[in-house]
Amino acid sequence: MSDENDQIAELAARLRARQALGRSDGLNRLFDYLAQCAQAGSRPKEFEVAATVFGRDAGFDGSQDASVRVAVHRLRRKLDDFYAGPGRDEAMRLSIPKGEYRMVAEPRPGQAAAAAPPRSWRPYAIAAIVLLAVLNIAAWASFWLTHGTERRLAQIQASAAWAPLLKADLPTLLVMGDYYIFGEIDERAGINRLVREYGINSREDLDAWLMDNPKAMGSYRDLDLYYLPVGAAFALRDIVPIVSRGASRSESLHVVMASDLTPEMLKRNNIVYLGYLSGLGVLRAPVFAGSRFSIGETYDELIDATTHRSYVSQEGGPSEGDATRRDYGYVTAFKGPSGNRIVVIAGDRDTGLMQAAEALASPDALRALGKAAGGAESFEALYEAQGIGRSSLGGRLVLAAPRSGVNPWTSQTNLRFPAG
Repeated sequence: MSDENDQIAELAARLRARQALGRSDGLNRLFDYLAQCAQAGSRPKEFEVAATVFGRDAGFDGSQDASVRVAVHRLRRKLDDFYAGPGRDEAMRLSIPKGEYRMVAEPRPGQAAAAAPPRSWRPYAIAAIVLLAVLNIAAWASFWLTHGTERRLAQIQASAAWAPLLKADLPTLLVMGDYYIFGEIDERAGINRLVREYGINSREDLDAWLMDNPKAMGSYRDLDLYYLPVGAAFALRDIVPIVSRGASRSESLHVVMASDLTPEMLKRNNIVYLGYLSGLGVLRAPVFAGSRFSIGETYDELIDATTHRSYVSQEGGPSEGDATRRDYGYVTAFKGPSGNRIVVIAGDRDTGLMQAAEALASPDALRALGKAAGGAESFEALYEAQGIGRSSLGGRLVLAAPRSGVNPWTSQTNLRFPAG
């Protein structure tokens, strides 16, 4: 056993002896499991934690059941509370890096600084020299970055994808594809797990379902919780600078959830959607009414009616270590019901969504898109992305084409969608 493993074992034993995690069986089981994995040098996956600690079966789906993430978040907070209180004098501490399910031992902040050797040279003189150098570099960097950024942004905004939206004298709604989740009740532990059910997308849906299933009354509870895909945050970073157009324009930029988007909003605003294909809400029918694509058995599959080719994301299944996996991003732009502009930037999953947003924020990618779509004002495009976890390693434009001449607001018959 290595020194770090010995250290983790020792720190874990101290925490158990001081009952730092309280009486929660679930948190103590999770702590013991993660400590054992750390001592063995293994990095458990979410589904492994779900099976070993919480008794979930092979059908566990982390995208629908957030119980592992919630429990790890609670455990992380318990560790922080302990080392901020009773364990504040500990030189080393246990922590769980965000986004991971492994336990590590690390020095406390301040301990490393306290052990640093004293400096023998004049700190004020050195600090002044460093400060002058930094200011000089920062001044030049600011000049070139500012001017470079302005030129790049102007190229993006002048593209066929964005120019019609930015020219329209209408407020813009950034619509985020969100998902409703509710709680499953355990009489002893309170909220046992968080549930995402495809057919239940609001508090009203949950109430209606409970009325139809009276035996489930008392087993489920509305928590007024919604979640957004991780990829939506990265997409926002890329897209907001494009559509805000400075302080005066940003006052006409608003963010709403897809679950709150109404037909009336669709008429009075330009719309920019960011999220999964399964989260389109009221945008779903008009998007696919004029598209060459249709949704397959699930929202992880897009079928091209022209070539009859099927594009299936690999992101929906369980993780397989560090292997790269394929995902797809979808982009479309067309006129709204009152001549306003609709732009949809979506993905099967996070990697595809991030790739689509990056493409719509890149002058080179926008030029390639415009050329492939023939400069059409109403167009659609499919991007393939390769990634590990939620990190995109690159992608390519699979195809781009003008949308059909069908009016998407009046021709929505015979459209079928899976639950999602």
